[in-house]
Amino acid sequence: MNEKPVLTNKDLYPDQDVLQKALGKTFSSYAELIQVLTEAPYNFTDVWKYYKDGKSWLCRILHKKKTVFWLSVWDGYFKAGFYFTEKHEQGIADLEIDEKVKEEFKNAKLIGKLKPLVFTIEGSASIADILQTALFKIKS
Repeated sequence: MNEKPVLTNKDLYPDQDVLQKALGKTFSSYAELIQVLTEAPYNFTDVWKYYKDGKSWLCRILHKKKTVFWLSVWDGYFKAGFYFTEKHEQGIADLEIDEKVKEEFKNAKLIGKLKPLVFTIEGSASIADILQTALFKIKS
């Protein structure tokens, strides 16, 4: 896998065409996830913004004004990055999500006071895990 974000042109807004080109076969999983997140019962908002520090476009998924997770686009796949404090470790361990993701979270280094929990999406299998984690995030 190419470990470099692909949406690096600040003048090229990531519309459907740009995303479809960058994600290829994974675009359908992205579209499915965004559709589910922005409808009831979730009613989340997706906001694309170019961030100068990372020199790429990121999508912030919001519940009201709270950031639920960040979505980044890579060559042929995308990532959903959640951030939790150490007090959420047990709650994450109790979720019925991919064991590999939970193990990576458990071993992740703190970034300030937060630990990253990252899903790499190359198909639709991870979508249920993302939704479950998103619900946990807004309840915690």
